[in-house]
Amino acid sequence: MNTPPDPLMDAARAAARGHPHALPSLARRLGQIGVLGWLVVLPALLGALAGRWLDRRFGSGVFFSAPLLMLGCGFGMWLGWRWIHRNGGREC
Repeated sequence: MNTPPDPLMDAARAAARGHPHALPSLARRLGQIGVLGWLVVLPALLGALAGRWLDRRFGSGVFFSAPLLMLGCGFGMWLGWRWIHRNGGREC
């Protein structure tokens, strides 16, 4: 009987042999998630802080806070997208 090849089993065998294209470790994946999270969250927080500071300075409610928060979120997502595509095919 010939069974079809199982890609997951092949990757597990390669990892057991220490192959360079083997599955990455859990710690490496958690590190990647952390980097990606900070790339998205930090610009949003900076936008919110800058907007809040401008709103307090000019007494304008949320006139600056809301748009700067949205711009920070957009910029953070763009940074995350760029980081994923730059590091997508190889281990970070």
